Amino acid sequence: MSVIAGMVQTEGPLRADGGPRALLEAIRAYPGDGFDAWDDERAMLACRLLRITPESVRERQPYRDGSSGITIVADAIIDNRVQLFDMLQVERERRSGMTDSELIVLAYRKWGMEAPRYLIGDFAFVLWDADNRQLFGARDLLGSRTLYYRSEPDRFTFCSVIEPLFSLPGMRKKLCEERFAEYLAIPTLLDAVDPHTTYYESIRQLPPGHAFRWSDGKLAVRRYGSVVPENRIVLGSDGEYVEAFRDIYREAVRARLRTVRPVGVTLSGGLDSGSVSALAARLLAQEGRSLQAYSYVPEPDFVDWTPRSVQADESPAIRTVIDYIGNIRGSFLDFAGRSSYTEIDEWIDRIEGPYKNFENAFWIKGIHEEASRQGVGVLLTGARGNYSVSWGSTVAYYGMLLKKLRWLRLYREMTLCGKQLGTSRKRIARAVKRQAFPDKGGDFAPDVPPIIAPSFGSRTGVFEKLADFDVGLKPAEYDLMKDRDNYFNNLSVLGMQGTIAAKASYRLGIWERDATSDARLIRFCLAIPVEQYVKDGFGRALIRRATEGLLPDSVRLNQRTRGIQGMDWVHRIRPQWPAIREELDRLCRDERAARYLDVEQVKQSMSRTRSGVKPEQADDPNLKVLMRALIAYRFLQRLE
Repeated sequence: MSVIAGMVQTEGPLRADGGPRALLEAIRAYPGDGFDAWDDERAMLACRLLRITPESVRERQPYRDGSSGITIVADAIIDNRVQLFDMLQVERERRSGMTDSELIVLAYRKWGMEAPRYLIGDFAFVLWDADNRQLFGARDLLGSRTLYYRSEPDRFTFCSVIEPLFSLPGMRKKLCEERFAEYLAIPTLLDAVDPHTTYYESIRQLPPGHAFRWSDGKLAVRRYGSVVPENRIVLGSDGEYVEAFRDIYREAVRARLRTVRPVGVTLSGGLDSGSVSALAARLLAQEGRSLQAYSYVPEPDFVDWTPRSVQADESPAIRTVIDYIGNIRGSFLDFAGRSSYTEIDEWIDRIEGPYKNFENAFWIKGIHEEASRQGVGVLLTGARGNYSVSWGSTVAYYGMLLKKLRWLRLYREMTLCGKQLGTSRKRIARAVKRQAFPDKGGDFAPDVPPIIAPSFGSRTGVFEKLADFDVGLKPAEYDLMKDRDNYFNNLSVLGMQGTIAAKASYRLGIWERDATSDARLIRFCLAIPVEQYVKDGFGRALIRRATEGLLPDSVRLNQRTRGIQGMDWVHRIRPQWPAIREELDRLCRDERAARYLDVEQVKQSMSRTRSGVKPEQADDPNLKVLMRALIAYRFLQRLE
């Protein structure tokens, strides 16, 4: 990662006491290998550079193109370099040493503000085009990097992270009530539906797949692209789909190994991280390098209460994967003494806002810290694999077949699925019927109650706004074919996940890279027939067939158990439960908290946990209410 920042104003000259100096000092505090700044009368650009890729070893940012006068700062790793070299007719002797920031400038010189459409990779960049008196920037399609800004009639200021922007004169940490209301009202893990807002009133963010232009005090923000393909792909046979998928997937992994630093991977016992690890380990072996795997496991004294179909401790499957693949060094980390409660403050500071995925936050943070300690530069993941490489629910697909009256295929698939799972076709049929024709009777209640104060909800009109979104506040019918497209078109979901990944590493000097989020791979996965994903009684059938020989069959063909990380989170907070209740009591007495939080709901949830908590309450909505309320309360205390 590289932290980038800058400032442009309509009339010069920029005064050091007007903010540039403070902004420079603020970003200099982040880890990196170099720091530099450039300025002219009207503009200042700065970069805290971390050298990750081979060509970045000699890079200096900001980079100024001598022939055009364009100056750029970029937090970017571009993956389709070879394609761009050919399209831009870059001489072969220049290619190996050309940095990604230089490549982006060339793309801008050729395609102008359409340039981001041609870039594949993780990026946020901003360039100053002095001849055209405009500032232009963009964020990648999946939101893997972040970019924040403050736009005023006479000045535009931007940064990769939020905190340095508060070093500017007159900037205050005033709450954006619109976004905070969405966080409190939405019962799912989603934090907000507006991808442009932040939790601070004065600061906006650029959504994934968007570009901006600021000129003469006027800002224009537009979406430049999406990973959802326009056309479908039809090949001649099942084998051709598998081969094409394997080739694209291998290239997606290969692109993410382009680093001069050690490579790590977060490894669970499933198909996504397992397939990423298998491909990466083989490719690294060809270069004489190895892969360092980091796996989360429960604390030794955790007694597994989960049903047989769930694996809270995936270490047996992980060891099998490591032994089968080879060229992997495994680290099994239990983060003893850490919990969802002990890490709240640091996680809020790191992602610069409240969050909901508290069950996993502490071990994700721990893995990043351990990887950084060991000098890892790139940390691979398969975080979005469920919607790309390993998509394909048997029950949802069978429900679609039922609705379309495709009886013969449905009968054959359910029969084969029953054999794989060791269960009856009748039992599968019942699940399929519930999927296809859900019971709409009775009152609907969200899985986790909203925690917004009724008066705050009324004042902000948040529930009226959310009525147009599927956020768990009303019954929603699942549509197999629309669900995935909706996910990859949901800028709020993409932005939230990308932000967590980026900010988890900004302060540690590592770059988390998701091989299952490659735009080329996603477009292929979305374009091929659904039948490639559920076949011969197997869900997630494409990845299972493509990893034959890469993963052990005990993992590759497993449909009977699934790993769920963080199921010991309640076990971990039990020693801190008295402190948690004491803090919740303070929350309920705090007048400021009561303006925003539903104190009565908090009290009600507390009453249901008065006798203490048990590990098997990991999915208890009352405990989730209490943890979310605590996180929101801690965040409020950071505001002016």
